[in-house]
Amino acid sequence: MGSVVCNACIFFITAILVLRVFRKDGKWSAANARNAFRFFTVQSNAFCALSALCMLLYPASRWAFLFKYTGTAAVTVTMLTVFLFLGPSIGSLKPLLKGSDLFMHLITPLLAIFSFVLFEKRGLGFAAALLGMLPIVLYGCWYLYKILYAPAEKRWEDFYGYNKGGKWPAAFAGMMAGGFAVCMMLMGLQNC
Repeated sequence: MGSVVCNACIFFITAILVLRVFRKDGKWSAANARNAFRFFTVQSNAFCALSALCMLLYPASRWAFLFKYTGTAAVTVTMLTVFLFLGPSIGSLKPLLKGSDLFMHLITPLLAIFSFVLFEKRGLGFAAALLGMLPIVLYGCWYLYKILYAPAEKRWEDFYGYNKGGKWPAAFAGMMAGGFAVCMMLMGLQNC
């Protein structure tokens, strides 16, 4: 029952928040959504919401469990990045924990973690735990391309600040190491 409640909350809260990014000035806006989906926060939360829906629909399925684990790892990285990197880099957590960001940066990640480690105990091996790295590796490579290697007219500003002073190799390595640590932590919590 705990899994059902948590996963339903994750899915419905996130669905409402994601639908809101498709609107601007009271009208549907694909451009606004495209801009919002540049951020790992939006991508990871949407991914986790889909995985929560799969757990609701196929609770006994191993693939749904692994999908939910991967979504949980992604939003855990989002939450920890906010608390350990973005908050300190701007000097405050307050702007990162208000409005819809309160849900995407804190509440839905915690719901995902709690449901995964408390109500969805099935065991997770090391090889399966590495699946949690997929969203981080894919987004990390995409972000790096978009801030450094994309044609100038298609580049993004470095909104996460990972290339400050040309230090993207250290930031990228840190992102991968942090993602791996999250995966190992979730594996440990799942298996204890």
